[in-house]
Amino acid sequence: LKYIFTQRELNMRQRRWLEFLKDYDTNIQYHPGKANVVADALSRKSGMIAEAQKEDSEIWTIVENLDKQVEFHLDDDNVLWQDTSLVVPNDVSLREALLTEAHSSPFSVHPGSTKMYHDLKQHFWWSGMKRDVATFVSRCLICQQVKIKHQRASGLLQPLDILVWKWDEISMDFVTELPRTQRRHDAIWVVVDRLTKS
Repeated sequence: LKYIFTQRELNMRQRRWLEFLKDYDTNIQYHPGKANVVADALSRKSGMIAEAQKEDSEIWTIVENLDKQVEFHLDDDNVLWQDTSLVVPNDVSLREALLTEAHSSPFSVHPGSTKMYHDLKQHFWWSGMKRDVATFVSRCLICQQVKIKHQRASGLLQPLDILVWKWDEISMDFVTELPRTQRRHDAIWVVVDRLTKS
């Protein structure tokens, strides 16, 4: 995408992108994946998790029965994985830190429990994770305040009275952001009689 402005030949899709992007004042820069620490903010906790795994009895129970459990495996650093997800030990503060970062960081925008669970599941696993995520989201004060059931209900639409006389009641509005006239005006005041619509 960075080089789309300098390419000589573009296909139709790239031309449409170029036309779309020209409407915006943008500066497209390549950001390599290794430098993109925001995208993998959760996966940076793997060092802390690997250390905590060494002290967790549940983890050692799983490790001792690895031959019976197909979905678990140890990597070269003796870190336990469940398929492609890092196994998080039973450490309340560590799990709370993961949940907080996945939910309340400036980059996550308070996802719901389902989205948060699926995002976490890509990197981590622990027994009862779905339940813990649902409990964490249900305790989030901000999420509870913006739920639709806590919003004030809008009033019902009220019918307007049927009028008898012309110009007894009028409706007014402004149409703005029009092209400027010679007198430098860019808005129109619209007045409509509610009975005759004129």
